[in-house]
Amino acid sequence: MSKKVLLLGGAGFIGFNITKYLAENRDYELTIADNFARGKQDDYFTELVNTHGIRVVPGDFTDPATYNLLDDTYDQVYMLASVVGVDNANSIPHEIIRINTALIFNTLEWIRRSKIGKVLFTSTSECYAGTIEAFGYTTPTPEEVPLCIQDIGHPRFTYAVTKMLGESGFLNYARILGFEATIVRYHNVYGPRMGFKHVIPHLVVRYRKGENPFKVYGHDQTRAFCYISDAVEGTVLAMEKPNTNGETYHIGTQDEISIGDLIHYAGELMDFTGEFENAPTYPGSVSRRCPDITKARTQLGYEPKVMWKEGLKITVDWYNQYLESGKLVYE
Repeated sequence: MSKKVLLLGGAGFIGFNITKYLAENRDYELTIADNFARGKQDDYFTELVNTHGIRVVPGDFTDPATYNLLDDTYDQVYMLASVVGVDNANSIPHEIIRINTALIFNTLEWIRRSKIGKVLFTSTSECYAGTIEAFGYTTPTPEEVPLCIQDIGHPRFTYAVTKMLGESGFLNYARILGFEATIVRYHNVYGPRMGFKHVIPHLVVRYRKGENPFKVYGHDQTRAFCYISDAVEGTVLAMEKPNTNGETYHIGTQDEISIGDLIHYAGELMDFTGEFENAPTYPGSVSRRCPDITKARTQLGYEPKVMWKEGLKITVDWYNQYLESGKLVYE
């Protein structure tokens, strides 16, 4: 019998790609719920929905009444809805708190009065950024790392605070109310159609504008970037594998590189021949981050396939073509 699957935030970058994967590889009854605040009903979205007969429920899910538009029974719920991005956290931290907290609470209370089999809540490596920086925890970092905020008043950390709330909320509601819940923490997921408030598309725009010397912000910081197809596979595995109730999984790669490496290679792809100039990075940005994905490998059978240079080339090429097309529908 076909499973009923709801994707809250299913029109966003990761949500769209999970929906596409499920539509093409599973015989599921899919529903996307989203507020479409970033204008994501583009040609890609329309084609996916029409081709696979996906139900779309538009609405503001910070309003609890909007949940009345949904069914009250689902086998699986992917909770992806949130406001993300360092630029947003620094510019509208009060809205990060308001929107993400409302989405989490409203979803949990809707689950209370519904019949839900399993929920997967998508979290972030930002939750333990302060732990690495303040206490020097091991890198690559496993899931058991304590979660920590270094400066609770800094706007940069408002996103992480809401994701901590979500992790606690879904695990504890699940334990009390009797549904299953699993957490995945994403680590620098990237790829085509991710919007422009992220480092890689921002680099493409800067190179296209002819910046020279090209400033390399946080050149010596390190990250492990995860291509979208690998993130999708890990997420679906965490949802569908048995015995994952109450577990948390780091989804990413252990292919750790410096931001300088990323920017210089992006420059090669953009045929940049100018000069580079090292520069400071965002306040609150950690010097090093890389996940230990042993748990996802052993328990889920997760194995990233796309190495960073391959994924970066695909992404840079896509953004160049997109910008040249003139169809500017993404922020």
